[in-house]
Amino acid sequence: MAQRGELVVLVDPDGQPVGTQQKSTVHTTDTPLHLAFSTHVFNRAGQLLVTRRALGKLTWPGVWTNSFCGHPGPGEATADAVLRRADRELGLALRVEDLTLRVPEFRYRAVDASGIVENEICPVYTAVTDADPVPAADEVMDWNWVDPLQLAESVRLAPWAFSPWLVLQLPLLYPPER
Repeated sequence: MAQRGELVVLVDPDGQPVGTQQKSTVHTTDTPLHLAFSTHVFNRAGQLLVTRRALGKLTWPGVWTNSFCGHPGPGEATADAVLRRADRELGLALRVEDLTLRVPEFRYRAVDASGIVENEICPVYTAVTDADPVPAADEVMDWNWVDPLQLAESVRLAPWAFSPWLVLQLPLLYPPER
C-alpha cells in the first residue's frame, strides 16, 4: 500500500521531470510516464532474491518478480530511494551493499489483467546482502533465493508467472549465450 502523501515524479519521454502525482493515484488505465527503479539483490553465494508480490498489490498481485522496486521521490537520489525501499519492503536497512546501476536506460509499459498500466523509466540496480529479508506483508507474500540462470530459464518457459519488468530485465542482465 502506498504511504500517504508519497509522490511519484512524472517525466517527459526524455526523462525530464514535468510534475508529481500521488503514488496512490498514479497507476490507472492511463498511467503517465514516471520515474521508478528495479533492484536485484544477491547473496554472497551468487543467488538472486526473488519475491512474490502480495495479493493486495494493485498491479500483478501474486506474481514472482525481482527483489524489489520503487519510485524515487521529488529531489531524492535514486540510490537513496533504493535503500529506503530495501528497508520498507524487505527489512534490509543498512544491509544492502555494492549497489550498482546495471541498466540505466531501462523503460517499459505494460498492462496487467485488470487494465492497470505501468509506464516507467526504470533504471535497474543490483546489490548484495548477507541477510535474509523480513518482508512487509503488504508488499511481499513469499520469497526465495534462486540461481539466476535457472530463473532466466523459468521466465523463458512461463513468462506469465512473472512480472513483465522481470521478463524484460533478465535478458539484459544475463544475455543469452550465442
